[in-house]
Amino acid sequence: MSLEARKAQARQAAFARRKAAHALDDGCCSSALSGVLAGYRGVPLAGYMAMRTEIDPLAAMEEAAAHGPVGVPVITGKGQPLTFARWVPGGAMVDGTFGAQVPAEMALMEPEILVVPLVAFSRAGGRLGYGGGFYDRTLEQLRARRATLAIGFAYAAQEDPDLPLEPTDQPLDMVVTEEGVIEVGKV
Repeated sequence: MSLEARKAQARQAAFARRKAAHALDDGCCSSALSGVLAGYRGVPLAGYMAMRTEIDPLAAMEEAAAHGPVGVPVITGKGQPLTFARWVPGGAMVDGTFGAQVPAEMALMEPEILVVPLVAFSRAGGRLGYGGGFYDRTLEQLRARRATLAIGFAYAAQEDPDLPLEPTDQPLDMVVTEEGVIEVGKV
């Protein structure tokens, strides 16, 4: 089976697990993420506006925004890295590419921490996304300039120890789930 076929199969299974976990979400999942981000008060970070069955980081983003700049990703074009627009709680939002909400006023910022949505993850820091490569290109670009922390945010059910990965896939530094924090590379 080709790598692309294995990725498609892994995505399909992970979407089903994520959907089931999302149905049980009681809205308290972001407390573990808030705890992690509290250790980085004031450091520019980017979250995301949850879509469909993604775990929602909004409460943690609101808390972080009280201490420093918070952005959300903006897709500028196919095959391009993401840019990030400054987000403020309660600020006006509009539909962006793929229906993701983006700020109505685009004040660009550059994060040093990315809270990354995903379809599946491994404890080794592997991440399977939607297949567009946006976060891989973005992390590669940001990490070429400075240390950039990538925090996967997911339901524990999205874990897959056997992810089909490529050399261009950028690793996560940690994963935060409703069950706790997985620090990549630490036993």
